[in-house]
Amino acid sequence: MNNRPALARLAAPAFILTWASGYIVAKLAAADAEALSFLVYRYAGVTALMLGLALFARAKWPSARDTAHLAVAGILIQAVYLGGVWVAIRMGLSAGLAALIVNLQPVLTACLFFVTGERITRIQMLGIAVGFLGVLIVLAAKLVNADFRLVPVLLCGLALVANTIGVIYQKRLVPEFDLRSGQAIQFAASLVVTLPFALTFEHFEVKWTRDVVVAMLWSVFILSGIGISLMFYLLRSGSVTKVTSMMYIVPALTALMAWLLFDERLTWNVIAGMIVTLIGIYLVVNSGKK
Repeated sequence: MNNRPALARLAAPAFILTWASGYIVAKLAAADAEALSFLVYRYAGVTALMLGLALFARAKWPSARDTAHLAVAGILIQAVYLGGVWVAIRMGLSAGLAALIVNLQPVLTACLFFVTGERITRIQMLGIAVGFLGVLIVLAAKLVNADFRLVPVLLCGLALVANTIGVIYQKRLVPEFDLRSGQAIQFAASLVVTLPFALTFEHFEVKWTRDVVVAMLWSVFILSGIGISLMFYLLRSGSVTKVTSMMYIVPALTALMAWLLFDERLTWNVIAGMIVTLIGIYLVVNSGKK
């Protein structure tokens, strides 16, 4: 364990911290930017960033077959997943309920073991259940007060299914690719798919306030540029079940960030839920290790 490269040791915690900040970014931008319109600018920014890095480094570009697979995976992981979550929150769905639905991904991934081809041990199944219990504890108070709205809930459900299938699809069909050229393809495909929806269902209004600018810069360079790269790196070096199980800790970390940045209350259930969730993740990730 101690002789693993530094990146391998730091990738998982860095990815989770980055992923958890997504809800903070959504909160910053929600008041002044329409969801899909914001994402169009985000996808354009990441495409330009990754294309520039790929050209500068003379990165290898995938074959036509792999390009098509990367585009499909990118649309599922980016356009459908992010679009569903951001629009649902914009429509008034509580962040707590949205987080609960999206963080069912480890459960759905485990149920699709016949597709992933991964063997799920009893200890891992226990870990998945314990991790989900931790998420429920974290979000208990918010879920009690959450208003059930069918359309936003369905959008989050669509986001959950799309992200889960997209991750499995990419892991199986394009496990190896240059992160710069590959992401340029994926975000360009997401841009092409999202733009018509933004023009049709929104007014393409983005007020470039300080909060929106900060949210955009963070989304392009940190969430997408670094966060997605870390997720792909983890998928390349580990199983889908283990990678997705780490997302259980996201709601608790988001609550901590909101406490630090927005002075939101940090209640006992967040602390207790985080401990339970960490136990569940440990059981899944370390199952079978010697």
